[in-house]
Amino acid sequence: MQQDRWHKGHQVLGALIDALSWDEAVERIVAWGEERASRYVCFCNVHSVVTTMLDPEFQTVVNSADMAAPDGAPVAWALRRMGAEGQERINGPDLMWRYLAMAEKLGQSVFFYGSTEETLAGLRANLNRRFPALKVAGMHSPHFCDSDPEQDEADIAMINQSEANVAFIALGCPKQEKWMGSHYGRVHATMIGVGAAFDYHAGVLKRAPLWWQQNGLEWLYRVLMEPRRLFKRYLITNTLFLFGFARQLIVAKLSGKSRACAKP
Repeated sequence: MQQDRWHKGHQVLGALIDALSWDEAVERIVAWGEERASRYVCFCNVHSVVTTMLDPEFQTVVNSADMAAPDGAPVAWALRRMGAEGQERINGPDLMWRYLAMAEKLGQSVFFYGSTEETLAGLRANLNRRFPALKVAGMHSPHFCDSDPEQDEADIAMINQSEANVAFIALGCPKQEKWMGSHYGRVHATMIGVGAAFDYHAGVLKRAPLWWQQNGLEWLYRVLMEPRRLFKRYLITNTLFLFGFARQLIVAKLSGKSRACAKP
């Protein structure tokens, strides 16, 4: 795992989250992509930061990432509460689209790894319409078998031989983050874990209306669309986040008072 993690932000529960703007996030990815640097980027929502408290391996992966952006209105709010004034939500699907616009202008090439063949076909069609000059180095829907190192090596070789500057990884959380962490130094591209972004941009899944997104309610829209799958997950993780972050703030406040009392 890399030791030179670029980081400026705060710890939210068990995750080191970067305080940064949209422009800073895109510019840093463009710079890393230009170098074809083996780096990786995570987008951390409530589910992610809660999972860092429950899964030590996942916590190590997130906190070793070259960038961990606040994906989720509550996470952005937590950063603002800790001093990152004006911090916005930086989410995977939108950052992917913003970077692709820059990649098209700069001639950087991209690889799309994950999801299904059907989704990738829809994604390619939309990319051709939206970014006609974009260099797509490759797309691949992996057939995962944890005990098949030969297939894994073949997938790595496929990405590396494509000479992609950036590789978008869509395997779902926490699998994509752990995959990026274990492939750091082996994949010669900047890896970005974007979850359901392929499905959104392929038109397979419908995103929340803009008003819901702007008011921090995209999670609620997803629950309403998939209540059986997501209700329990969001109920548990949101509750754990609220209690966990409240405790973090109280401990920080009491610690500050203790230090103040100790001053001569």
